[in-house]
Amino acid sequence: MGIGGKLVHAWNAFFDTSSTPVSTNPFAQTGSEYGPGSARQDRPRISVANERTTIASIYTRIAIDASSAKIRHVRLDDDERFLEVIKSPLNNCLTLEPNLDQAGRAFRRDLVSTMLSRGVAAVVPVVTSISPTESGSFDIHKLRVGHVVTWYPKHVRLSVYNEDTGRREEIILEKRIVALVENPLFDVMNEPNSTLQRLLRKLSLLDAIDEQSGSGKLDLIIQLPYVVKSEAKRAQAEARRQDIEFQLTGNKYGIAYTDGSEKITQLNRPVENNLMGQVEFLTKKLYTELGTTEDVMNGTADEAAMLNYRDRTINPILDAITEEMKRKFLTKTARTQNQSVEYYRNPFDLVTISTVADIADKFARNEITSSNEIRQAIGMRPSKDPKADELRNSNMPLPPPGTSAANPATQVLVKPPVPAQIGA
Repeated sequence: MGIGGKLVHAWNAFFDTSSTPVSTNPFAQTGSEYGPGSARQDRPRISVANERTTIASIYTRIAIDASSAKIRHVRLDDDERFLEVIKSPLNNCLTLEPNLDQAGRAFRRDLVSTMLSRGVAAVVPVVTSISPTESGSFDIHKLRVGHVVTWYPKHVRLSVYNEDTGRREEIILEKRIVALVENPLFDVMNEPNSTLQRLLRKLSLLDAIDEQSGSGKLDLIIQLPYVVKSEAKRAQAEARRQDIEFQLTGNKYGIAYTDGSEKITQLNRPVENNLMGQVEFLTKKLYTELGTTEDVMNGTADEAAMLNYRDRTINPILDAITEEMKRKFLTKTARTQNQSVEYYRNPFDLVTISTVADIADKFARNEITSSNEIRQAIGMRPSKDPKADELRNSNMPLPPPGTSAANPATQVLVKPPVPAQIGA
């Protein structure tokens, strides 16, 4: 397709008349040639109730660990083994530049954070080669992460950042166009009575009690030497209270005087409750249900704990993302051609240098990987030696010339050339 055809058939989710934009475009009202200026609207924001608790740190840790895996548009063989990376616009969005504001890893972190905090994240193809409403064979040039505002039978109302206006806007798109990734840990994290939501409420109560104890109130009871049953005595007691309050607030050091017959009792002593015990119990229970531990969160976990955390927490999240993208962004014809969306992680992330050396030796001796493949995995430059790309055990001697490599004991007999006769 030529340049003119691409311009004619290009599609933008925010400019499509059938997408029914909800909010108006304020660009024409600002009068600025750069558009409206405001705080950054494209980044995900955790709700106010979560920002002051430990929940935000859990979200951030899981999002960072999940985004470290590379998601790619690949081609598989008939046995669903990796063959090659398809250099397509979709692969460019997943690995390098999904939109104007984010790189590939920032996009993946945004996706996981939105999924964890809201339960469902929407991956919206905002710019495609042709309109998805006209054909399913389209190339995706830009992706954005949004969240679902309203669910309809075959459509969804989405809140998505529009980079042309600099604001979040609500649009309505068909479900078959948008990748709706549901949190596999939804029952643990997003249900109203889930462990995480109960922990949030307990932490909010604990914050409220801390604010009350640190508000600066004295909580005093003044016992006057007379009965305050009549209106006159009550007025006299109120005047006495205001006088002591004025002395405390108007004095430089907060000192007041009282009559010798008056008795003052202070009530702002610490009140014992079991909130902290409940918070600790719910935190441990949440770690167990998420498949993680406190050592994983603070970075001191051993290899077994990290493998358990990846298998029970990170892998289900990545599986949900890739399966939904494969279902929505690849046509049936592309899937029959063994195209897929898969995630790949570095197997040496949790391995020490001494263990890497042992693994490299075993992989090379058993002819699983070549030397250059091991060097690339640990971040070293490939060697230019041709032997570094061979699947061969370097500890074994090369077979002598004229010997079969499959069976060194079998010699290949070569008939010597017949010398030319002189004068023939």
